[in-house]
Amino acid sequence: MKLAIVGGGSTYTPELIDGFSRLRDRLPLDEIVLVDVDEQRLGLVAGISRRMLARAGHPGRLEATTDLVAGVSDADFVLIQLRVGGQDARHADETWPHDVDCIGQETTGPGGLAKALRTVPVVLRIAEVVRRHAKPDAWIVDFANPVGIVTRALLQEGHRAVGLCNVAIGFQRRFAATLGVQPDEVQLGHVGLNHLTWERGVSVGGVDMLPRLLDTRLGELAEEVELPPELLAQLGAVPSYYLRYYYAHDEVLREQLHDESRAHQVREIERELLRIYADETVDTKPEILERRGGAFYSEAAIELLVAIQGGDEVPRVVNLRNDGLLDFLPDDHVVEVPAHYREGRFVAEPVAALPDDIRGLVAAVAGYERLALDAAVRGGADRVLRAMRAHPLVLQHERAERLTGLLLAENARFLEWA
Repeated sequence: MKLAIVGGGSTYTPELIDGFSRLRDRLPLDEIVLVDVDEQRLGLVAGISRRMLARAGHPGRLEATTDLVAGVSDADFVLIQLRVGGQDARHADETWPHDVDCIGQETTGPGGLAKALRTVPVVLRIAEVVRRHAKPDAWIVDFANPVGIVTRALLQEGHRAVGLCNVAIGFQRRFAATLGVQPDEVQLGHVGLNHLTWERGVSVGGVDMLPRLLDTRLGELAEEVELPPELLAQLGAVPSYYLRYYYAHDEVLREQLHDESRAHQVREIERELLRIYADETVDTKPEILERRGGAFYSEAAIELLVAIQGGDEVPRVVNLRNDGLLDFLPDDHVVEVPAHYREGRFVAEPVAALPDDIRGLVAAVAGYERLALDAAVRGGADRVLRAMRAHPLVLQHERAERLTGLLLAENARFLEWA
């Protein structure tokens, strides 16, 4: 089985390789190909990846190439994890919205729109190469943010694709540790859009443990997502950390204005990681990689690929077509929910009706996402402005105009139509 990783020069990649090494009995890979446009980074990442595989006695071979066609040819799976513009573009996404008193974030709000505009066209071009050169039944697994928008772009062009995020598996692992059970014993009532999700159930053996957790561990759960305990109690659910950008926007903005950007922090971590990767004696995942982000990324990817291979019947949280699951959204919108892989496709589990406050926010963000994708595919400042104004964190027309101007100025070199 061949797996191609587009964006394979990412400093994340050794996290994947570590998982492939540890869990090779579940996912037997004959060939892993790292594809990246940055030849220098690619060489360093490929070097440590080969050493890690050798140390673990993994029988598969690892190749590295800047040639996308060669990389994806005859692949069974293509995992996309690229970041258009690198950490410099991320830093911009996290800072220019501050000029208009909005949070700066690379997947949510104005910065998330900028990332979508940069990313969607690139991913669609990659997907066309995959369509022509990978195996006919190859799957594209998208880990590139904003995952929901990118996945919908792929699906509406007819690609065999699914979106993946590590938020749900992070919750699953933490709930399992709290309850003293194995992760696969925990089934989440995870629902929403990518980076806009709530845990509405935590089932073990068919029993929902969430009410007990909210009763006995409310403060701990609230602290983990940095939101008020009374909010979680009223919701009867645990919001993902990303809901903090909505439920505590002004507080987050004050913090951002005081602190350095996450991109700045990651840039420093990446410099150290690349220095470590260049050391030919290093053949294990560096501890500092945990600070890079993407916790449980490799486990999420492996579990998904195993499910597609027919290796288990456990539902996995993925981004897929709505198809009536949330009755207030169009069928072709992309939602993030647990799903089983059956007969060549992912089938979502039923979702209980959402309370009005959650339903309203999901509907509003979904409306923005549809406009954002339209702008990313068709271009045009007017379409960008419509998407910007529709975002629940913007809404005001004058604010949207100012933010649109900043976005276009910062991203002109990435937008072919600008």
